[in-house]
Amino acid sequence: MNEIEFLKQQHIKGRISRRELLGRAVALGAGAALVSSLAASVDAYAAETPTKGGHLRLGLGGGSTTDSMDPGNWTDSVMVSVGHAVYNGLVEWGQDGKPVPELAESWEIKPGAAEWIFNIRKDVTFSNGKTLDADDIVYSLNLHRDTPTQKTKSGAAGPFKAVTDVKKLGPNQVLVTLVSGDADFAYALTDYHVLVVPNGLTDWSKAIGTGGYVIEKFDPGVRFSGKRNPNYWKSGRANVDSVDITVINDASARLNALVTGQVDAANRIDPKLVGLVSKNPRLELVRAAGGWHTVISMMRDKAPYDNVDVRQAMKYGIDREQVVKALFQGYGTVGNDHPIPPTDPYCNKTLPQIKYDPDKAKFHMKKAGDSVAPITIQASDAAFNGAVDMAQLFQASAKKAGIAVNVKKEPADGFWDNVWLKGPSVTSYWAGRAAATAMLAVAYGPEAPWNESHFKTPRFTELLGSARAEIDETKRKAQIFEMQQILHDDGATIVPAFRDWVDAHNKNVGGHTPHGGFDMDNGMIAEKAWLKA
Repeated sequence: MNEIEFLKQQHIKGRISRRELLGRAVALGAGAALVSSLAASVDAYAAETPTKGGHLRLGLGGGSTTDSMDPGNWTDSVMVSVGHAVYNGLVEWGQDGKPVPELAESWEIKPGAAEWIFNIRKDVTFSNGKTLDADDIVYSLNLHRDTPTQKTKSGAAGPFKAVTDVKKLGPNQVLVTLVSGDADFAYALTDYHVLVVPNGLTDWSKAIGTGGYVIEKFDPGVRFSGKRNPNYWKSGRANVDSVDITVINDASARLNALVTGQVDAANRIDPKLVGLVSKNPRLELVRAAGGWHTVISMMRDKAPYDNVDVRQAMKYGIDREQVVKALFQGYGTVGNDHPIPPTDPYCNKTLPQIKYDPDKAKFHMKKAGDSVAPITIQASDAAFNGAVDMAQLFQASAKKAGIAVNVKKEPADGFWDNVWLKGPSVTSYWAGRAAATAMLAVAYGPEAPWNESHFKTPRFTELLGSARAEIDETKRKAQIFEMQQILHDDGATIVPAFRDWVDAHNKNVGGHTPHGGFDMDNGMIAEKAWLKA
C-alpha cells in the first residue's frame, strides 16, 4: 500500500477529513490529475448508499469440522464471520478502533472504573421473536466466567477473570463488577467471543441470535447459509437477502473461486498472488494494517524452553526480515517478541529490535548446554497460509547457527483442538485486540486459558492489574511499555512479523472496508456489505 492509498483508507475509517486527505496528498507530491481522481473516488465512496437484495457468497479460509456455534470456542476467521452474521455483541469494535454501543445502548462507569452499568436496548428481538432483556446479557457474559457450576473454556476467559459479578439491575440494565478498576473493560467486550445469546441456551446446534441473519444451514468446516432477519434492528445493515460462507482453506483454490466468479469476496489473499488481483479489472483488494501477528510459541515451563538461553537462541536464530519478505511480500512489518503492533499508540518502540544473529544464537545455545535436544516445532497452515513455510525458514536460518530444528507438519483439520495448546512448541497467530491491555491479558495473562507459552511472572501480573486500573495516561503507558519489555527479554514467544489483513472482492460488492481488528471487515462483512446493481 503506498502512502496516498493509506491516507485514503484513513479517510474511509473516519480518522482524517477529506480536506486533510487531499492536502496531505499534495504534500506527498501527488500531481493534479491524481488529486482530482482521488477527490472523485472519495466523493463517490461517501455518496454510496447501501442497496437491499441479492445473495452474497463468501469464500473463507480458517474453518474446521470441529467448529460450532458456541462463541467461546472460536479460534479462526470462518466462525468470526459466521458469528457476527448471527449474533450481536454488547459493544462493537468501531471502524476507528474505539468501542461503540451495540446491544448496549449506553454505559456508565462508576468512579474507580470497577463498576460498569450497561443500559440494554429495549426494542431488539432474537430471530425466534423473544425480546432481548437483561437476563440474556447476564447469561451471555457469564459464559466467559468460572462459576460454582461450570469452568469456562472460553477464549475470552482471560479478561473475564477480573469480573467478580454480573447482576441484573432491572429489565434492561446490568451491573458488571470488577475485582479492580479497568478503564479498558469496554474494549474487552468487543472480543469476538463475547456475543449475546438467549438466556439458558446450551444446545448450540439450535443457536439463535439478534443478528442480521438466521441460520438456514450450518455444516462445520464446509458451509454456512443464512437468510436475512426481517426484523433486524440496525438501520443500513444486513443488506443482502441471503449469505453463503463456503470454507476454502487452500489459498490458491480460494483465490481461483474469486477470480472465476464462484464467490463475491475472499479473505487471506496470499501476498504472492496479490498481483493477480491487482491486474484483474473486476476485483479490488482491501488491505488493513493491524495487530495480526505470527507466533512461534514455546511452553516456558517445559524443557528445553524453561531455559532462558534456549529461548534467546531461538529468538536470535530466526530471520524476521526474511519472514516478512518471503511469506508476506512486504505486506507487514517485523515483530519484536511482544504482541502490540507498531500502529498501536501503546507500542514500545524504544525496545532494541531483535535481529537475526547466528553468532548470538550459537552463544546462547552453547550456554544452555550440549544436552539440549533438537527443537521440534509443530506447524500447520491451519494457523495461517505460510505457517509451515515460516517454520521451515526458521529451520534453515537456525541451522546456520548450529541449532537443529525439526519441523513436524500437522494436518489443517483439527489443528486447534489437537495440537495448539498441547504441543510444547507450535506455530500460531493472534488477530490482535482493540486495547493493548486486552491483548496482553488474553495471550499472556497468568490465568488466561489461551496462554499458549504458559507465561507467568509476578511482575508482569502486577503490571497487568495496575495498567488496567490506571487512568493517568503517562503512568499507564509506562506500565504497558514495561510489560512489553518483560516479554521481549524473558518471554517464550517469538513474534517474527505483523501481517496486514489482505482481502479481496468483486467490484459489485460495496461496504467491505478495511478494519485493523480482523479480516473481512473484522468479521462483519455479512452485516455491512451490499451488492451493487
